[in-house]
Amino acid sequence: MTSSASFDTLESLQADIAELIDRLPTLKHRQFIQQALATILRLADSDIDRLDWKILSAALADMERGFQLFHAYRHVRKVTIFGSARLAPETPEYHMAVEFARAVSQLGFMVMTGGGGGIMQAGHEGAGRDNSFGLNIHLPFEQQANPIIDGDSKLIHFKYFFTRKLFLLKESDAVALFPGGFGTQDEAFECMTLSQTGKFGPVPLVLIDPPGGDYWRSWSKYIDEQLVQKGLVSPEDPSLYTVTDNLDVACNAITRFYQVYHSSRYVGEQLVIRLTTDLSADEVEQLNAEFSSILVKGRIEKSQVLPQEGQDETSELPRLVLYFNQRDLGRLYQMIALINQMGTHSPEETCHPERK
Repeated sequence: MTSSASFDTLESLQADIAELIDRLPTLKHRQFIQQALATILRLADSDIDRLDWKILSAALADMERGFQLFHAYRHVRKVTIFGSARLAPETPEYHMAVEFARAVSQLGFMVMTGGGGGIMQAGHEGAGRDNSFGLNIHLPFEQQANPIIDGDSKLIHFKYFFTRKLFLLKESDAVALFPGGFGTQDEAFECMTLSQTGKFGPVPLVLIDPPGGDYWRSWSKYIDEQLVQKGLVSPEDPSLYTVTDNLDVACNAITRFYQVYHSSRYVGEQLVIRLTTDLSADEVEQLNAEFSSILVKGRIEKSQVLPQEGQDETSELPRLVLYFNQRDLGRLYQMIALINQMGTHSPEETCHPERK
């Protein structure tokens, strides 16, 4: 194709996209659709390789499948389970994962795993097929879909790790980690890193050993000796996670997290914390007295929905707004724990922390 013909083709494409954008004003999310189309159009006018286009196309296809699947389940809280694909059904770790998944599904949560064997299969076995999501990935070994989730409409096969992990974290309201290899360790640290940088959570993070096990207890000891004591992380950062070999403790760490706290988002420089119950002025004053050190400026203030947030299912929820320093994440988790001790609930709200 000559350069003139290429230019004509691009001009025709630009005209088609411009015509499409002109038809978008009635669409709910016109601004973001226009931005996405404009990005692709700019790439079409650049000199990126065929491989780059294949990556972009496959990643978009991954995300399309994820967005379409999870939209119908957006009001149900979900627990992501990570752990080794190599642990057999007769191991105590596998048994513990089955019992944990069964317990959280009975509480009303759905369970997400990577869809493979080992701990992932244990999670689906405990939760049951109807309460399970499988986010599988194409690998040359270890990662065929387990028989419990295989063939289910809630099983997705991803091409890329990064798109798969996006949904494992984006859709999760809690993360439970069982013993595993490099991948499990990566997932544990990435959960904390993304939380610390405001890209994920806060959500409860539970590190679960089988009764008497020491995999995560040893890990926690390493964190204390090599990171906390050497000043590489804050002394409060162990508040990000709960290490336990007790099923009740693991489940309570998750349900307790959502007693009053609902969710949070950044709006500009402000952290907006959504609550299921309004706090009193005295309770907000107590938060300011105990947690002023985590603020860049100003105070923790009560608020209604901010104009920049748009209208969604959380619009009617009361809020706290603050300029969080994005450094003292452990202290933020401690503040959420205190918030969850405040306020009042009806029995219905207390029994259903899984409802978003």
